[in-house]
Amino acid sequence: MPTRVSVAAAARLHLGFFDMNGALGRRFGGLGLSIDAPATRLTLEPAATTSVAGADAERAAMLLGRMVAALAPGKHYRLVVDEAIPPHSGLGSGTQLALAIAAALRRLEDLAQDTEADAELLQRGARSGLGAGLFSRGGLVVDGGRGAATRTPPVVARLPFPPDWRILLVRDPAAIGLHGAEERKAFAELPPFSEADAGRLCRLVLMQALPAAAEADFAAFGAAITQIQAVVGDYFAPAQGGRRFTSVAVERLLAGLAEAGATGIGQTSWGPTGFAFAPNEEEARRLAARAREASESRGLAVSVVAGLDQGAEIDAVYARIA
Repeated sequence: MPTRVSVAAAARLHLGFFDMNGALGRRFGGLGLSIDAPATRLTLEPAATTSVAGADAERAAMLLGRMVAALAPGKHYRLVVDEAIPPHSGLGSGTQLALAIAAALRRLEDLAQDTEADAELLQRGARSGLGAGLFSRGGLVVDGGRGAATRTPPVVARLPFPPDWRILLVRDPAAIGLHGAEERKAFAELPPFSEADAGRLCRLVLMQALPAAAEADFAAFGAAITQIQAVVGDYFAPAQGGRRFTSVAVERLLAGLAEAGATGIGQTSWGPTGFAFAPNEEEARRLAARAREASESRGLAVSVVAGLDQGAEIDAVYARIA
């Protein structure tokens, strides 16, 4: 049995839902990508009394309590969250924290990993299976949406992300994306989604974005993401002050980058983090430098990241036997 388990779970980009219509019996469906930063990193070990310390400790304590009650009732642990993905930033912080804690507990107690069951238990993946799928496998994935009997929306496609491509992240620390009750209210109040738009988005995913990634066709991939984001952004605009982006500053900065040649522009989930894709490190650095020089960049965090083609890292430490 391990004496300590450490887990590192990567952030993800939610590149868009593609069927909010649901006429075929499944709703939502999404395209997502694991990225190599930021990440959630934590350590769990047995203890005489339960304690939780570090980043996002209050939420971590709640998640640990729920997992312990389900899998190891009566036991106590020390949980330290050394690093956490910024919450409510559109980067999957809640799901990755939840699944990292669950994976650490399962490994510590020598239980089989079951990411889908943990996602359901911890109430993650109500609309999207991307977080669970990317936690397990990384890469570029598609989830098949939620049907009448779905537990966690299943991953139906997974591709490696071209290793040379990069992603420019633009985050507004002064803004937060919709979450919790406000998110549920927004979904309840949005108008019906047209079958025509759902069909267009599904076609863009299946017949452009995925084949372009498979063939490393950057121009076609970027064009597909831009179009997907335009349709999805317009649909969610009523819940975002009439805009495609939660943050006005992020929207303005990315508009300027589009004029400078950036492509694949959009917002991950409810934001406020926006993104643009670049075909290589050099172009990504050029766009990042231009972004930081722009007047709209004041107060914004600009970074360059890469796709990540592996799931969460789960490392165990074992006691020496004399």
